[in-house]
Amino acid sequence: MRFAKWISAPVKNDGSAVVFKKRFRDDGVVSALIKISGLGIYCAHINGKKIGRQVLTPGWTSYTYRVQYQTVDVTDLLEEDNLIEIGVGPGWAIGRMGYHGDASLYADRVCTVAEIELTYDDGRVEYIYTDESWDTYSSEVTFSDIYDGETIDKTAEPVCYGKAIFSAYQFNAIEQVGADIVENEIIKPARLIVTPKGERVIDFGQNMTGYVSLKIKGQKGERVVISHAEVLDKEGNFYTGNYRSAKNILTFVLSGEEDCFKPTYSFQGFRYIRLDEFPNADVDLRAFSAIVVHSDMERTGYFTCGDEKINQLYHNIIWGHKSNYLDIPTDCPQRDERLGWTGDTQVFCRTAGINYDVRKFFRKWLGELRLEQEENGAVRGVCPEKFGNGYHTRISAGWGDVATIAPMTLYELYGDESFLSENFELMRRWVEYQHSAGPEEFLWLGGVHYGDWLAHDSGEDSYEGATSADLIASAFFYHSTELLVRAGEILGRDVEEYKTLAANVKRRFREFFMENGMPKGDASNLGKPLKNEDRHGMTQTAITLILHFGLCEESERAALADKLVELIALFGNRMSTGFLGTPYILHALSDSGKQDVAYKLFFNEDNPSWLYSVNNGATTMWEHWNSVKEDGSFWSDAMNSFNHYAYGCVADWMYGKICGVEIAEDGAGYSKITLTPRPCRRLGFAKCAIDTVRGRVKSAWYYTGERINFEFTVPAGTEALITLPDGYTEKVGGGSYCYSVAAN
Repeated sequence: MRFAKWISAPVKNDGSAVVFKKRFRDDGVVSALIKISGLGIYCAHINGKKIGRQVLTPGWTSYTYRVQYQTVDVTDLLEEDNLIEIGVGPGWAIGRMGYHGDASLYADRVCTVAEIELTYDDGRVEYIYTDESWDTYSSEVTFSDIYDGETIDKTAEPVCYGKAIFSAYQFNAIEQVGADIVENEIIKPARLIVTPKGERVIDFGQNMTGYVSLKIKGQKGERVVISHAEVLDKEGNFYTGNYRSAKNILTFVLSGEEDCFKPTYSFQGFRYIRLDEFPNADVDLRAFSAIVVHSDMERTGYFTCGDEKINQLYHNIIWGHKSNYLDIPTDCPQRDERLGWTGDTQVFCRTAGINYDVRKFFRKWLGELRLEQEENGAVRGVCPEKFGNGYHTRISAGWGDVATIAPMTLYELYGDESFLSENFELMRRWVEYQHSAGPEEFLWLGGVHYGDWLAHDSGEDSYEGATSADLIASAFFYHSTELLVRAGEILGRDVEEYKTLAANVKRRFREFFMENGMPKGDASNLGKPLKNEDRHGMTQTAITLILHFGLCEESERAALADKLVELIALFGNRMSTGFLGTPYILHALSDSGKQDVAYKLFFNEDNPSWLYSVNNGATTMWEHWNSVKEDGSFWSDAMNSFNHYAYGCVADWMYGKICGVEIAEDGAGYSKITLTPRPCRRLGFAKCAIDTVRGRVKSAWYYTGERINFEFTVPAGTEALITLPDGYTEKVGGGSYCYSVAAN
């Protein structure tokens, strides 16, 4: 922006929205272009018509370093006399954010910046820009907060605060790099419930992220007050305990005419709404809608099979993804958190990139990660990260490793080297941080990690699993170094020192954590609560990481896989893994010839399992394997999201192992793929389609009697290696292919 300065109202933040106004004339304007931003969330109109289709603009960035602005053609909105109005609510930047109830973390009042470029029919170009000539007013939005909801009072008369003032905070405004945040599906109510407590509750049938809209006519000053919830309790009553301090309340004050309400500066995570106040005895469900909001991403991945519970699981994965990709990859959309957790991001990023085109989404977020990487290379547990009282999230293995895993994953999915070149220093500096951490040069010992978060092998209600944090950290140190080496080789960089580093890390890992080809420790305390000093390496997660990251010799793989199967059997033929073991355990089994055991885990319906939540009515992924316990009670209110996408990472295995579609090691961007489906009679059939940068890849199989039929589509320019269960292999190019083999 050439002339515009950040302006604010002369009043500090009180939770309400402020409207900035400016009048101008159209005397022969042939085109008008606006560049506009705000701190926190803005919504702009010209002559009462909304500017652009985006919502919750300008999105959430690391505001200390940069704030996005949006550019919109507004020519068609102009009249002879024009009024531009920019409403700004507190949003992420000014409102309450984080764990301590802190607000105004970036500024003490909302701000805006805008510049309108007017081109006239005689070729003249003039600019209207934010300065001290703009007027500031109160708004009908008398309260808004990301966590607490929004109050819209249609009876509120605007109060003039006076002229705008230049903001004390002149933020760095950059042109938008991320995907638009937009309204998507509209969900109509499924049913009206009267709970045992007598509450009137509307069920939309789907847990989601977005907001409620309502059309209603009533007496002037009457109120509608709405609370939100993800689930009902075991008695069927409205339950909000897991929202913690987030109120998620919408209050609508009626004008006396027909009103249409929906939030502008907040969003909620919910399936149910409770009508705490409602002026009518009868509730017209047709007047309510739930509007789904997330970043604009093109759907690219599709999966279906002959098992309806698995299809519901896949549905839940998609909706967990959509619910938590709202400008940044959040952990959850409902409680007083909604943060960009790096661990959740790295475990899910491959599934995300198969389900949707996430290139713009991640290009922006990785930019925030680079900006917030600390001088010593450390990457925190959350990005963007800004808390009060000097609080920081941990520097943890498996969380900070998003710095290497996400760029490489995106390169593999899209074949775009810029994901590596833009982030090579991010990757290198993270590896150097790991190299310098702890008392040993080639191991990452010590530190405070999240570990195998929420694993059940240290008790089902523990936060950290039984696997040694030192083992996990050193395994990820090796994996990240290997990814750095690969990135450097792709980019033509000299990475010889990191090849040597990787070899040394592997050597020391094996010396320190392994004995006779096995991790040290025993499984005698499997499932029991453990202290930090008692955590060890004889766990499902430890063996999974050793197998999947290549920390074993090939001669040891079979015995390790057998031991993993043994540990699964000891745990009742169930997984005991958490956030760091779960993404890889089925891959480790399938790649080690244990596909039958992988399927056994996949189909398991006991806690912990993927289908346990499906059997308990989930429509999105849960944070805990047992967010609802066997007796119908809930996990602790301290941390219990019913819309957490991390365990949805299993979709990567569903595409890659059930349907067999995987990118070859030297086939970035699906230039080379393997098609190695692994049929299973219980599924009956399975099929997937992935819209890659080269075209659509399809894989399907189904049983007819004692034969299995396969159908593949390979896009032009892609080389595929097909491997069938009977051992037949064939290299093919673009085209469609059908096979039939005898079932085992």
